[in-house]
Amino acid sequence: MTQTQPAPTQSTKKQQQLKPLGNRVLVKRLAAEEKLKGGIILPDTAKKKQEQAEVIAIGTGTKDKNGEAIPFPVKIKDRILMEKYSGQEVTLNDEEFVILRADEIIAIVER
Repeated sequence: MTQTQPAPTQSTKKQQQLKPLGNRVLVKRLAAEEKLKGGIILPDTAKKKQEQAEVIAIGTGTKDKNGEAIPFPVKIKDRILMEKYSGQEVTLNDEEFVILRADEIIAIVER
């Protein structure tokens, strides 16, 4: 009995196009607030870089000195906290992503 593969979703297609290697993680920054508490709307140039991101894909992993696989601290769709200027910014199909090392992830944001 054969199972049919589900149609690839948009995030699956991105994952297939850009697969991080080693201990790297592909993330997409979450949208920054456009309005301040006082109701002032910020232009794009005044917005600060968002430190929260969603994990889109994880790399192939690394091994310790005994050859054992080191598990990733995050999984796909986790919301993470990262340093503002960490990682390498890349653009794919007019969308911006960041590739960073797993050890550059500061925390996992619980929802």
